This record gives sequence, structure tokens and C-alpha cells, in this order.
Amino acid sequence: MLCYVPLKHEPPTAVAWLLAINIWPWGGLILYSLFGSTGLPRERLRRRQTLLSELGNALHDIRVKVLREVNDPVLRDQQKRISYMAYKMVDMSPVAGNKMELLADFEEYLDRLCQDIDEAERYVYLLYYIFSYDKMTKKLFNSLECAARRGVECRILVDSVGAKEFLRQHTYLLRSSGVKIAEALPLRFLRRTSFTARYDIRNHRKIAIIDGKVAYTGSHNIIEPSYNRKAGGREWHDLSVRLTGPVVIQLLAVCYEDWYVETHEDVPLDKMLYFLPRLNKEGNAIVQTVPSGPSMQLQNYQRLLVLALLNAERRVTITTPYFIPDSETMRAIETARIMDVEVRLIVPERADKLIVGSVARAYFSPLLEMGVKIYQYKGDILHAKTVTVDDDLAFLGTSNFDIRSFALDFEVDLIFYSQEEINCILGAQEAYMARSKLLHPNEWEKRPALERVVYGITKLFSPLF
Repeated sequence: MLCYVPLKHEPPTAVAWLLAINIWPWGGLILYSLFGSTGLPRERLRRRQTLLSELGNALHDIRVKVLREVNDPVLRDQQKRISYMAYKMVDMSPVAGNKMELLADFEEYLDRLCQDIDEAERYVYLLYYIFSYDKMTKKLFNSLECAARRGVECRILVDSVGAKEFLRQHTYLLRSSGVKIAEALPLRFLRRTSFTARYDIRNHRKIAIIDGKVAYTGSHNIIEPSYNRKAGGREWHDLSVRLTGPVVIQLLAVCYEDWYVETHEDVPLDKMLYFLPRLNKEGNAIVQTVPSGPSMQLQNYQRLLVLALLNAERRVTITTPYFIPDSETMRAIETARIMDVEVRLIVPERADKLIVGSVARAYFSPLLEMGVKIYQYKGDILHAKTVTVDDDLAFLGTSNFDIRSFALDFEVDLIFYSQEEINCILGAQEAYMARSKLLHPNEWEKRPALERVVYGITKLFSPLF
């Protein structure tokens, strides 16, 4: 393993794996065989490339011809660097003419989604990590059932782990009315097939598309806010957006890719026009979609965050439920602080996952030494994933600020370049800070010695989380 592992991973990850194998040789070897590879099977990658080549020309023509009026919006210099880097990685450019509505309350989010599905005429496309049937989400199931019975094509793609209870117990509620349901990254323990990958590579995206006119994305899953009392009854506080306008086509392309890679269906190029949005200029928001995941060559979201941190001039605000940065991102935060950029980090006071929470706290000491302001969100679980940089950029999507979202999971994030939308997201961050407690360095230094030891040990294994 000493000869093999360093060839497959970056040094911090390789050292963490070798440490685990050294402490627990056979157990560590088994864990590495299950979770060590970040790559996807060749057949899965081949199918993705085939799909992209078949759809690529059509989507390019649509972007260039249909979106000509909203392509290449006027951006400031700092925005141009970020947008160009994102375009080079994902082949999606910023588009103007969009309208954004910020949705925080889950019931409001669900009501808006159900209303749009009730008005659907052609198709409904849902892609979610967690998809659950409960007292609150029951109305979504009813809307989907009614839509399918009146001839609307409904497709749902859910993650094999995140939606396991739904896949085992509740698919019949929708399939009986004609809703198509597919499983993303199905589990095959101890047997890696041509399409399944390691157990913990998951599809963490949350996207809804209705008739190509409306799109939803953000941190909301389809489950009541306490997540079935996962954290002792504490509720998850999320942040998502409802979008109309040309950016819907970019989110639709992400859904298209995931559906056809997972279902192995032939790409219905003759039906492309059926699924494409009826593009209209709906507002003034400038937005760019950035999908990321292990099927892509680079860690797209991580690269953009590093560049944004290095370009920051005044202030960076981050909200995330899980904070486990890699060394490159930590250096970017440190560089921002050296340049007197105010960096504010908002995290839950108590994480829903004990080990992950301990790993995150292992970074508090170096962050406080840099002068980073750490706000601990009191009471419930802050699950929103946002980053704002000066008054120039805002990121919102499904990615956490951790190594898992950077390298392992399939994610999708939006970059907002227009002032009104940036201010709206910054306002939500300010509201989170108002419900948070600022962590003072002197207080942090008073923590028990046992906590220091636990945080130090868990930090050694942070590249594996």
C-alpha cells in the first residue's frame, strides 16, 4: 500500500489512508478497497462522453443562437475572471434576463413547487438527494400524481442512499400513475459494476425543472425540516432559489446528463425540442450554472472558491453546515486575511454529525489565529450553502465547504453577478449572523484538553471525510 496509495492520491489524502491502514491493517485495507478510489467506472465515463458528444452540438447551437441576446452580459473585471474560469471548466457561460426568488422556509418552497407542477403542461423533471414521503411532502406526491394523470411527463431521479426509504417503500405511490423513477448511483456492496462506483460517491444535486420555464435549486431536499428528527428534533434551515429565464436551459442540461447516464436510455435527439425551454427574458439577473463531480476533470467548485478568495478585496462571507477545507482552500483564506479581507464563517453551533463536526472544529484554532470571524448558528441546523465576495459575486447551490463536495459528490451551484441578487443572498447571510454567536478566541482557548486531543486526531483523517 505504501507503493500504491501515494500514486493515486494527493499527499494529504495518501497520508491519511496510510495512517488508517497502519493503525488497523486489514480493516483499513478493506475500507480502502471500498472507498479509496475517487474515480468512476470506465463504462460510466464512456457513456457520459457519448452523451455529451451527441448533445454537445445541439446545446452549443442553442446557447449561441437561441441565447444570443442574453449571452455575454456586461461584467466587471473581477467577475470576468470567475465567469471565464467557470466557462472553461463546464462550457456554460453567464446568461442575463433571469428572475430569481429566494426561498428559505420549506413550506413556502414546497407550496411554490407544487403550484408550478399543478400548472405544468409538458413535463416535470425532479433530481434530489433526499426524497421522502411524509406529512409535509404528501402534497408534492399528490401534485405529481395529478400531473402524470393529465398527460404531463414526470421524471424523478433520486440518490440511492439519500432516498433509500422512498425507493424501498413509496415508489408505488407515483409509478402507478405513470411517473418515471430512476435511482442514481445504485449500491452494489463488494461488487463494482460497469456503472456503480464506491459507496460514498453520491448525487447530492437538488434540481426541479417545470416545462423548461421554471427551475429550482439550492439546499432544500424533499423532506420535512427535522429530517425525521435526525438531530433530536432540531430543524434544518435551507436556502434555495426559484428561477425563470434562460438559465433554466443550463440546469436542464445537468438533469439531462444525469438521467441518461443513470437509465442507460438512448438520447432522444428527436425529442430535444420538446424538452427545451421556451426562452424568454424574465428579469435582470445574470446567472451562471456550475455542475461539479467526479466525472469531471477538475474540482470545479473548489477552483472557483480559491480564485474568488484570492481576488477578494473587502469581505467574504461563507455559510455551510460542514466546514472541512483542503489545504489549498485554507491557504486561500489565509491569503485573503493577509490582504486585510474580512472573512466571516457561519456554521451550526452543533453539527448533525458528531465526527464531521469534530473535524470542522479542528480548523477553528488556525482560522481564529488568521483573524477569521466564526459565527455559530444557535439552535437549529444551518444547512444553507452560500458564499458572497465583496459586492461582486454570490455562490448558492448544493455544495458544502468541504472536501467531499469538492471532490466526491455530484453537485450543482449557481454564480450570481447582478447586484440585486447578490444583496439578497448577503441579506440572508446577515440574518443568519443575527441568530448566531460570535466565537471569541479567548473563549475557544478555554475548551477542555480532551476536546483538543479529539479535534487533533480527527483532523488527521479530514481528507477522508
